[in-house]
Amino acid sequence: MLRIDDDLTAGGLRPATARTWELSAAKIDALGEPAPGDGSPVFTVDGRYTARGWTEWTQGFQVGSALLQFDATDDKHFLELGLRQTRSLMPPHVSHIGVHDHGFNNVSTYGTLLRLMAEGRIDDEQRDATELALKVSGAVQAARWQRTEDGTGYIYSFNGPQSLFVDTIRSCRSLAVAHRLGHVLMGEHDERIDLRERLLQHGRNTARYNVYYGQGRDAYDVRGRTAHEALFNVNDGRFRAPSTQQGYSPFSTWTRGLAWAMLGFAELLEFEDEPVFAEAAKATCDFYIEHSPADGVPYWDTGAPGLALLDGHRDRPADPFNEHEPVDSSAAAIAAQGLLRLGHHLGERRYVQAGLTVARTLLAEPYLSTDPRHQGLLLHSVYHRPNGWDQVHEGQRVPNGESSMWGDYHLRELALYLDRLDNGPYHTFFGGVA
Repeated sequence: MLRIDDDLTAGGLRPATARTWELSAAKIDALGEPAPGDGSPVFTVDGRYTARGWTEWTQGFQVGSALLQFDATDDKHFLELGLRQTRSLMPPHVSHIGVHDHGFNNVSTYGTLLRLMAEGRIDDEQRDATELALKVSGAVQAARWQRTEDGTGYIYSFNGPQSLFVDTIRSCRSLAVAHRLGHVLMGEHDERIDLRERLLQHGRNTARYNVYYGQGRDAYDVRGRTAHEALFNVNDGRFRAPSTQQGYSPFSTWTRGLAWAMLGFAELLEFEDEPVFAEAAKATCDFYIEHSPADGVPYWDTGAPGLALLDGHRDRPADPFNEHEPVDSSAAAIAAQGLLRLGHHLGERRYVQAGLTVARTLLAEPYLSTDPRHQGLLLHSVYHRPNGWDQVHEGQRVPNGESSMWGDYHLRELALYLDRLDNGPYHTFFGGVA
């Protein structure tokens, strides 16, 4: 169980975030400027970023990292880099009809630029183009719509209309921003489809089908557990079964999916204060606190079989170098921000202190990458354990020591959030259209 440090403050972590930004600058520059078509960096192999052509869902994290670096440090070199890469790499992502990752790619880039414009940090001469990109992105994301038996619906994953992914809850930020910009999705017969309504329905159905509450329908299960995927009959919209793509099983919890739910629901709660979102956020955050190791860095799945060989693994700090199961630091980086946002919104100190405790762990070795030869910023991240995509080093039995683009990005986003908590203004994904 996470040992929450009640004495931590965001200001007290300022030296750690400053060191992180210093290391981050060199890591971003080390990646260079890929040309369109090169493929986006996904994870490291022997400390060097490699691409994996799948859906290029990490491109926005790469480009968005440069923009966050500018946001935190005022170094215009990174603003210019982020602007160039947004113009050259991101336009295809705006109208990409084959993915559910619009919030990851486009809110992390165009959304950050719009927020910086609204804060008066950068010139707003490209505001119209930036807003148009976000409007189109939100509408394209909303068009991936599948109805359920009660007449509501969800945004389906790239697996097809039968599939509701838990991680999409955070990528639905694109609908929120597009709605705040006054946009709608135009359907057949000029039907005006409300983006906010689709966002809310997706959020409610994710809370209903991907999160468990330990009572009623879920009496057999544990409160706060999540399933990566919910499967539906596309003919009549009925829920059929839980499933998973990247977790160990549908009846264990893939911890990065859990973290996406924690942060996604906390941010949705900031955008639209609904009791169902608050309950989903609290349940998932409570589960994370209860089922994480003492330092707050989880193993990749709570049901991974090798955990049975790690006696008392939840009573001590995680061991990324153990020989049985990998940890996933990227899940911790996402979860920490979810804990902080939920605690801030609800005014509940326990969640804030839990988030600060996880952040302290990640902003130091062995998770913070201090080796200038390693292109990653956050070490011991895991991508796809069931597919065997993660590097297992010679002499090791499980993956460790490598980084992912989403892990690096979310560590930067976490550091920026902490800096803003210490010295405002408060940072939200919809800050450009608040």
